[in-house]
Amino acid sequence: MPKALVVSDEVDERLWTDAVRTVSVDLVIGAGDLPYDYLAFLAGALDVPCVFVPGNHDPDLSGYTRYGGLSMKDGFPTPWPGPAGGINADGRVVDVAGLRFAGLGGSIRYNDGPNQWTQRQQARRARGLVRRAKWRRRRDGRDVDVLLTHSPPLDLGDRADPPHRGFACLHRTIDVLRPKWLLHGHIHPHGEPVPDRVVGQTRIRNVVGHRIMEFS
Repeated sequence: MPKALVVSDEVDERLWTDAVRTVSVDLVIGAGDLPYDYLAFLAGALDVPCVFVPGNHDPDLSGYTRYGGLSMKDGFPTPWPGPAGGINADGRVVDVAGLRFAGLGGSIRYNDGPNQWTQRQQARRARGLVRRAKWRRRRDGRDVDVLLTHSPPLDLGDRADPPHRGFACLHRTIDVLRPKWLLHGHIHPHGEPVPDRVVGQTRIRNVVGHRIMEFS
């Protein structure tokens, strides 16, 4: 039963100290909009892997590849701006600490910043993610455990203002992949309780701040 430290959007300064070493988890999960140094520190201090998706306030990580231990972009060695050792799940299906993640980072497009997508663009990305998950399932029979996103599904925990609208395509993605969990950030509760939402067999949870979660 893997246990994870799940973080998003809001840095907890208490965790950005050696005190975090008292936390016992198997991995760190990041749902976006956190300093990459923070994610790298958490994973390093806890000596566990980190899987994440970028948020709309994070640097653009597209176009980077790994070759021979080097980070490459446009055919040239380039320092990767992401968290050291972190696994970027955006648009990918990855297995980490016994869990299968499918990731879709970013938010609805509201200006010219990085990691922002129109509804149509994110729907195209989601279809590609579904194809990859199906291919992996045909290979080994395993389903996706966690759909890791930055933004929530449309009308399921999002807000009415344009920057905080959710993605409509996540409804179909949930229907097809049927993950046990959808974890998202982006929507700051500002102290208000945020209940989980359940769609079919998928539990949707806002993880802004930090949580300790066990996955059965």
